[in-house]
Amino acid sequence: MSEDKRLAFASVRELGTMLRNGETTPTYLAEFFIERLERIGSELNAVVTITRDLAMREARLAEEELAAGHDRGPLHGIPYGAKDLLATAGIPTTWGCAPLQDQIFSYDAAVIERLRNAGAVLVAKLAMVELAGGMGYRQPNASFTGPGVNPWNTDAWSGGSSSGSGSAVGAGCVPFAIGSETMGSILGPAGFCGVSGLRPTYGRVSRRGAMALSWTLDKVGPLCRTADDCGLVLDMIAGPDPNEPTTLTTPFHYRPDRDRSAGFRVGVLREGVRDTQPDIRDNFERSLNDLARIGSLEEVTLPDFPYGPTAELIIRSEGTAALEPLIASGKIKELTAPEDRTGGFAGYAIPAVDYLRAMRIRTHIIAEIDTLFSRYDAIVHPSFDMVAAPLEGSFEEYRGGRRWTTLSAAGNLTGIPAITVPNGFGDRNLPTGVQFVGRAGEDGRLLSVARAYQQQTSWHSRFPAW
Repeated sequence: MSEDKRLAFASVRELGTMLRNGETTPTYLAEFFIERLERIGSELNAVVTITRDLAMREARLAEEELAAGHDRGPLHGIPYGAKDLLATAGIPTTWGCAPLQDQIFSYDAAVIERLRNAGAVLVAKLAMVELAGGMGYRQPNASFTGPGVNPWNTDAWSGGSSSGSGSAVGAGCVPFAIGSETMGSILGPAGFCGVSGLRPTYGRVSRRGAMALSWTLDKVGPLCRTADDCGLVLDMIAGPDPNEPTTLTTPFHYRPDRDRSAGFRVGVLREGVRDTQPDIRDNFERSLNDLARIGSLEEVTLPDFPYGPTAELIIRSEGTAALEPLIASGKIKELTAPEDRTGGFAGYAIPAVDYLRAMRIRTHIIAEIDTLFSRYDAIVHPSFDMVAAPLEGSFEEYRGGRRWTTLSAAGNLTGIPAITVPNGFGDRNLPTGVQFVGRAGEDGRLLSVARAYQQQTSWHSRFPAW
């Protein structure tokens, strides 16, 4: 492997070792990844803004501090990209849409603040589906930066709504990125682009300064090379925020040394597996064989609830309320995807009684899901039933109208953590993934299972030819 390729696809942990061994420097890493973002990221429609001046200031500071023996932790001197719905003081935050290309905030999002305090170096604001997909987009071209391009096959989509985050990490343009998820927006791009993506427990990471789509479902989390890297990043961005009342008061500490080499109890959800593409089905079965070496497997079924319709009704209602100023201004008509120009109006037609009924059903779902997940370290399922969609055409044509797996809808609705990691390849040389889903608040335990799985496999060390 060439030196450039080694740096581009090194894990956060590996880059940290290189920095402390004197094999590289924060300023070199910043320049290196900015060059890749400019050259490769632009081809993949992954970048909105290169933050060169800020990045070089932060990198120089990290270099001086490390040289002086002041070590802020595993992210010190590591470049990263942020989904462009996270506020960055003085730098455009476009929310992925044409009418807000000049939107600038005077403050940083909480996650940006915490990463700066950890010594990480912000090199780019990354592309996303306009308004985080909240207007009901139905095809890949739903961003003013163009459709997210998959680094494994440039005729395929990178996934949404954290499109640029998935593409940039997948192509080795940044060691890690921050995305957000309301209904699959971290797990989707991570799974489609062959990287690891963590959706933390709802409230684990502050959303202060992030675009709101659904106040009761939005989560912020990392996309990385490995599950271990996801743990390192989560350790730096998690924790209570007195200015964000939905954050959990219990602290989070990533402890990889607490992994068990064997003895995990894993639930296997086979619902819908027979309907996945053959390669996805085969790769999932192989993943189960790998998991059997680190624990016990037990078939499970989800409680019978209308997960998808309940989640969609809540997102539609809360999304229209959250984005009402943009809808009311008429600027919604300037969005890229034609269906997004009218999609925001759907929420106005939902009666309050239906929203309240959905929230009451949700309380029963949360209780039942917690009872089920309390018995396992993780429940596993294919990340998606199909590999990434083609860039041309609609999702209806490709997926037959299917939007989310049952587990994705149930997991987001209940706010439980999940991580997708690569587990092979399928149609058109596109990555497939296996998702591990855990009990609310048990992010550390979930990461331990995914980390142990990756110690048994090597899919996370396969890279596209960029």
